[in-house]
Amino acid sequence: MKKVLIITYYWPPSGGAGVQRWLKFAKYLPEYGIEPIIYTPSNPESPVNDDTLLNDIPKNLNIIKRRIFEPYSFYKVFTGKTQNQKVNAGFISEHKKTGLLEALSVWIRGNFFIPDARKYWVTPSVKFLSDYLQKNPVDTIITTGPPHSMHLIGMRLKKQLNITWIADFRDPWTEVDYYHLLKIGKRADKLHHKLEKKVVSSADVVLTVSESWAGDLKKIGAKKTKVITNGFDSTDFENLNNNIDNKFSIVHIGTIHKERNPHNLWKVLGELVSQNTEFRKKLKIRLIGKIDFSVIEEIEKNNLKSYVERISYLPHSEIPAQMKRSRVLLLLISRFVGSKGMIPGKLFEYIASERPIIMLGNTQGDTAKLINKHNVGQISEYENREEIKDTVLKCFNNYINKTDSKKAEGIERYNRQNLTKELANLIDPQS
Repeated sequence: MKKVLIITYYWPPSGGAGVQRWLKFAKYLPEYGIEPIIYTPSNPESPVNDDTLLNDIPKNLNIIKRRIFEPYSFYKVFTGKTQNQKVNAGFISEHKKTGLLEALSVWIRGNFFIPDARKYWVTPSVKFLSDYLQKNPVDTIITTGPPHSMHLIGMRLKKQLNITWIADFRDPWTEVDYYHLLKIGKRADKLHHKLEKKVVSSADVVLTVSESWAGDLKKIGAKKTKVITNGFDSTDFENLNNNIDNKFSIVHIGTIHKERNPHNLWKVLGELVSQNTEFRKKLKIRLIGKIDFSVIEEIEKNNLKSYVERISYLPHSEIPAQMKRSRVLLLLISRFVGSKGMIPGKLFEYIASERPIIMLGNTQGDTAKLINKHNVGQISEYENREEIKDTVLKCFNNYINKTDSKKAEGIERYNRQNLTKELANLIDPQS
């Protein structure tokens, strides 16, 4: 079998979206004659843990774990957190508005920890893996980011060992939705861009999840790009009951930070509750995942608190059932420069659940194109209040008339097994 070393920061029992892509690839690669080997930290700082993801790890998978030093213990002391508290991803503040110490720590993170707080793992990892790979050779190295420090490991190993290297960008580097929130100065910004360009131009293949982001990576020097989207695992949707909410449930699964706060949606829902008796009786809003303080404030401001059910966390094994029971699934695309290429991984699970989608964000982006292509929902810009209202009412009427199922055709291409076959062909064209 061909062998591939996958260098990833996120791995079970760490939970969250960053784990799914390479966990599923590793699960199915052996079916295509490729043996994955995982290199990952033994003590990562993960926002959530999800032990159910351990069930997807193939038996006899070679997993190499090494300790990592990260400055989060100092960050926690600096910001008044306990050492046991998890550090939220995506600039989420759940219980309070950002204070001065928090803002200062973000500035330090953006200007001194380049490309990210995992930078101190690069040199020891290169030293260890250089020795390991000479004794245990592989055909290809794959690094996946963020965190983009993983790519620095791959770049140095390629230079030392002249080995094929694929750099996978699940999210952009300098065009990621939270880059502007890091308060990066001119010197640090220049260094971020310099490192990004060096990584992209050094990799044999730059892999990413959307056509628009592939185009962006070509512009900064990628020699060869390949798009393999995220997807859904059909086994996650097996043996689910067909219970569906009696109420008109609008459900969002995942993080909502302030950059994705759908102000006009809350206003529209507040108006409909006050104006439409039937809507008022039927509405249910279910938010599964971490929610920024500002979002809760706006929900309360629009008199929607009594309609909201909050579930701060569920293991991924329970998510497909939550999707299938929903009347409408809400998808929020961040407002940022690179939003055109943003395709949230959960979109494909949303589609597989056969429930209608309301998407807010870039209506010309890759996500909108997929929703339109498969006719699985409605899309609106955040600021188009009237269109949002029309969309909600259309979904509500479909719910009343029991015509709200959205079974899509042609989505098997997004099945994780089929996507892994694409990856296998990239690693070994003979597979």
